[in-house]
Amino acid sequence: QGLHVGHARPFTAMDIICRKKRMQGYNVLFPIGYDAFGLPTENYAVKNHIHPAKVTHDNVENFRRQLRMLGYSFDWDREVNTTDPEYYKWTQWIFLQMFKKGLAYKASMPVNWCTSCKIVLANEEVVEGVCERCGGEVIRKEKSQWMLAITKYADRLIDDLDTVDFINRVKIQQRNWIGRSEGTEVDFTATNGDKLTVYTTRCDTLFGVTYMVISPEHPFLEQWKDQIRNWGEVAAYQAEAARKSDFERGELNKEKTGVRLDGIEAVNPANGKHVPIFVADYVLMGYGTGIVMGVPGHDQRDWDFATAFGLPIVEVVKGGDVTKGAFALKDDTGIMVNSGFLDGMTVKEAIPAMKEHVTKQGYGRPKTNFKLRDWVFSRQRYWGEPIPLVDCPKCGWVPLPEEQLPLLLPEVESYEVTDTGESPLAKMTDWVSTTCPKCGGPAQRETDTMPQWAGSSWYFLRYMDPHNDKALASKEALDYWSPVDWYNGGMEHTTLHLLYS
Repeated sequence: QGLHVGHARPFTAMDIICRKKRMQGYNVLFPIGYDAFGLPTENYAVKNHIHPAKVTHDNVENFRRQLRMLGYSFDWDREVNTTDPEYYKWTQWIFLQMFKKGLAYKASMPVNWCTSCKIVLANEEVVEGVCERCGGEVIRKEKSQWMLAITKYADRLIDDLDTVDFINRVKIQQRNWIGRSEGTEVDFTATNGDKLTVYTTRCDTLFGVTYMVISPEHPFLEQWKDQIRNWGEVAAYQAEAARKSDFERGELNKEKTGVRLDGIEAVNPANGKHVPIFVADYVLMGYGTGIVMGVPGHDQRDWDFATAFGLPIVEVVKGGDVTKGAFALKDDTGIMVNSGFLDGMTVKEAIPAMKEHVTKQGYGRPKTNFKLRDWVFSRQRYWGEPIPLVDCPKCGWVPLPEEQLPLLLPEVESYEVTDTGESPLAKMTDWVSTTCPKCGGPAQRETDTMPQWAGSSWYFLRYMDPHNDKALASKEALDYWSPVDWYNGGMEHTTLHLLYS
């Protein structure tokens, strides 16, 4: 409802610096704005039965009063509010540019679903398997979402870190977050004939594969339902995994759980041996292919899993200590053993040799992979920017003409979530039903809204020309601020700022 010390402390420090810089003759940009769309405002509105528009208006008034009382030297002529139609017109415009360039797309993916609130939750809203707000059970559920294709920029984001003046610790964090790795896709074959593709950075260890693991959400499981003799056990495990967040499932030190598929195995293409397939929750469908190969002789997590389930452990790099799972994986001088034609090679020699072999044999190919995932960019909520697209049965997804922006958020009395988990806007049939801008036929508006980060990821650009109704910012404004000596603001979302700019 108003300022807390987390606002006043950094604002005070920045104000001191800005005053000093101005006195020294610097060109200082010190604006202020309100990031007011999103879950915090809407959750408060739902809890207190006050419309989010009124909550935003009243709280901004109070923030502004307190900020002025503290005497900060903000440029008040540049004040912005992400919920102002004059502002979110350009948030929608940015989205349309991304859509037209193929950078915004819709895809089905697993999400966190609160069975009590009947809404999709972000990972950080799930605490120990329950909803942070209501304490209700949270499960994993497939839902169609708008995505931004950040992964198309993965190489640039990581390579261009060499050109920016960040402290080294931040660069390391960024590189680890993006997580580029050069590896190989390898095709195993299930005993029913289906192809099981895995991604690995260590194709030289293929001869050491003694089991495989498939994600609980993988579509193969439903497809194999009639072939899996212990389907009841598998289905129960799937239901259990659906109650866990990705954070919980990816925890390295947690107890290893899983169910072995009875009726289907995999064939190792390197040696023709059959290996068991397990379903286990530490494999996430959203990363890689949703299937991994287990090499317990040379990976700690695989060793822990194999030990828990009594699986074979085969050493394929000489010199590792199989009893501790610390197996010279990073030692390029390790010597290959129990690996057929690779025997006697060093690891450094074996990796390219195996890459070439699997490619020539037709069951593998080089692959660059990233930890970075595309950004889920839609929310089944009311308090957010409407997505300016219509769904036409004939033309598919069609963007609104830019001259029709902003697409205003309709006024509603009920902004509560629906029982089906759709946005509250879905109930507004008069607003939803429209005509296709392309063919003129009947169409429906998108009822998902944008996330809070949509407006707060580009405000640093709008500060340069906050009242322009013809463009996001004029060339004159950009030219004036391009040599800005000191910009205070936009402390958050640094990676997204780089992407948008």
